Amino acid sequence: MESRFTRLNRTALSVAGEDRATFLQGLISNDIKKAGPARALWAAFLTPQGKFLWDLFIVEKDDAFLIDVEAERAEEFRKKLSMYKLRAKVTVAMTDLQVFAVMDAPALALSDEPGAARAFADGVAYVDPRLESLGARVLLTNPEPLLAAGLAEADFATWDLARLGAGIPDGSRDMVPDKALLLENGFEELGGVDFEKGCYMGQELTARTKYRGLVKKRLLPVTISGPVEPGTPLMAGEVEAGEMRSSCGDVGVAMVRLEHLGKPLTAGGASLTVSVPDWVRLPEG
Repeated sequence: MESRFTRLNRTALSVAGEDRATFLQGLISNDIKKAGPARALWAAFLTPQGKFLWDLFIVEKDDAFLIDVEAERAEEFRKKLSMYKLRAKVTVAMTDLQVFAVMDAPALALSDEPGAARAFADGVAYVDPRLESLGARVLLTNPEPLLAAGLAEADFATWDLARLGAGIPDGSRDMVPDKALLLENGFEELGGVDFEKGCYMGQELTARTKYRGLVKKRLLPVTISGPVEPGTPLMAGEVEAGEMRSSCGDVGVAMVRLEHLGKPLTAGGASLTVSVPDWVRLPEG
């Protein structure tokens, strides 16, 4: 089958300077030491209270960390990072890099290891660090190198359907800023949080959620019969059972209260069937 790519609504920031690693280490949920020219990681930037603000893909190139972030919220993120610079020797800047998803990582001469990265044209390519089945992500100023490599451009839905079917969140489309909790959205199983790295902003709530077993709902894929909008409450009869998030056609993801798994669910005029992907680890009992 022909290898394909699609444009994502993401862009990249650059964090450079001799203090760049220690600067980011205190701000993100993952261990920045895992990121380098040959490896990308997934992480989150949280409020001091431990609530989600941005999800980030981080890889290193030319003595700078490149951070793949939602395009519409990138300037807000740049300003937020700059607030924390203080006396750190770092520079935070927008780049002209676009973010592309490639459904077939081997087409870019990448291994099938999540996070495996390499330089590519004027940017960098890396296997999605969450799940290898999501293919690769590529940071480039334009898509010409992908076209030259024999890849064909596909519409966004091609990638989105694969993501939704795997139950993977896509930034603020699925995680409500200042409200969402990392462990309800798969960050532990998908390698987006490190519980051994030490303190970072929002670390206390994330650790408490894990060690006290406070995860009572999860973002899970749903098959949809009927029209539904993001934010529509899920109902198990007369009882609220969660909330719809993003969707494409008859596939979507929803935040589901675990006590209602296995029950018939509706959202507005639609009926929903919830599935649990193999990578998800639900609490026992």
